[in-house]
Amino acid sequence: MDVDVIIVGAGPTGLMLGCELALAGVRTRIVERRAAPQRDSRALSLHPRSVELMDQRGLLDRFLPQGRPVPGWHFAQLPTRLDFSRLDTRHGYTLFIAQARTEALLARRAHELGAEIVRGHEVVRLSQDDDGVQAQVRGPGGTETVRARYAVGCDGGRSVVRQAAGIAFPGTDETLTGMLGDFAVMDSDPAALDAVRAGGVLVAPLEDGVTRLVLLDADRIRVPSAEPVTVEEFRESLRRLCGSDFGVGEPRWLSRFGNATRLADHYRSGRLLLAGDAAHIHFPAAGQGLNTGLQDAMNLGWKLAATVHGWAPPGLLDSYDTERRPVGQAVTENTEIQTLLAELTLVREYRRPAAALRRLLDDLLRMDEVNRTLASRISALSTVYRPTEPGADPLVGRRMPDIGIKAAGHATRLYDLLPPARFVHLDLTGDPESSAAVTRGWGPRISAVTVNAHDEHTDLRGITEVLVRPDGHVAWATRATDTAARSGERRAALTARAGTPL
Repeated sequence: MDVDVIIVGAGPTGLMLGCELALAGVRTRIVERRAAPQRDSRALSLHPRSVELMDQRGLLDRFLPQGRPVPGWHFAQLPTRLDFSRLDTRHGYTLFIAQARTEALLARRAHELGAEIVRGHEVVRLSQDDDGVQAQVRGPGGTETVRARYAVGCDGGRSVVRQAAGIAFPGTDETLTGMLGDFAVMDSDPAALDAVRAGGVLVAPLEDGVTRLVLLDADRIRVPSAEPVTVEEFRESLRRLCGSDFGVGEPRWLSRFGNATRLADHYRSGRLLLAGDAAHIHFPAAGQGLNTGLQDAMNLGWKLAATVHGWAPPGLLDSYDTERRPVGQAVTENTEIQTLLAELTLVREYRRPAAALRRLLDDLLRMDEVNRTLASRISALSTVYRPTEPGADPLVGRRMPDIGIKAAGHATRLYDLLPPARFVHLDLTGDPESSAAVTRGWGPRISAVTVNAHDEHTDLRGITEVLVRPDGHVAWATRATDTAARSGERRAALTARAGTPL
């Protein structure tokens, strides 16, 4: 084999997956058809769960200086903001950071870990057999054949990998399009920007004095997304919506985007897998696309690495589809809801009842429980991977809280134990023998820690041992207090999740 895994696409999802695989010692090649990194950024945010993922891999110090924390977010552009600051996380904010920055930081990390990134090359044909996959890769020097054990499509809505796998991509075609423009020159007086917002235009300050304007113009929402946006069209829409074009100059970037919504029938076909936009596309409502792709990569990375290294328990790689496809479905559904609210507001015969509906929903968002529930969903902090085995502890499948712990006389926190991308076993009773038994049996796969003291957390009341997956979700937990009972339960649980002991 030339490599263990070939990743098609060097966007945020492909780069995150490349980092995860390389961190686990998997020989990885990322193939990207563009010759240079993308300068313009469609996505602009990392939501709380994605920020947690960067924290878990020791990358937060690289990302925070490059972005701007924003404690509130939106749902369907309703006036009442989603309050991320009150959620159960150390990172109750969205990090406002351009996609190009995110890609550059992840690419640098992938290089550090030894992943190979090949730009200006395109996968034009892909096939699989019992032993691996074969990719025909066309580059400036011609076409070469690459053999790998697995291939992952992170190559967007027109994914070559998805087509080669024969995976259906059902959904709906676009019925509505919007426009975005990045402008270095415009009237940036606060009163002018308020007038833009009052016209229903989204305003986002970017780097170097550039301002992004995103608009939905009722007179232009049926223009196909394939039709290029002209600067005069954008100015006319601004005048129609706001009464002025606010002196916008020549744009740095103009783009049209649509609400086509599709979800792959499954995320795996043999040795071919999908992640990010190759698996799900939708309207960019509430900025969830990039974040969902990063979380796909985090879920898949350790499972694919375990499979390549030969210790994955039966069904582990299939659990990627089982766990992540429902998340993709939930995201596509909530973006369709948000798009429908926007479209109803624009269609003349529905404007009055649509406005009443938006007022009602805004009233609901002022209720703490409603706001917290929706904020948890949009931020992805409420994502739970439901266990398939009966009798599992309620904690299993949930995000493990980033508790502070004291072990071996040192104070630390859980996320400081996750950068190596291994399981983490915590004995919360302070019994060193259980940690010793874990190390003897699963040494390189699990970091075993005897906890002498820890933060009190509602989710952990009564828990005596917990196994945390490499992606920060709980793999197993027990409340057993009898030492012998815990020992037997532990061995069975760890074998089922982390493979046969050494």
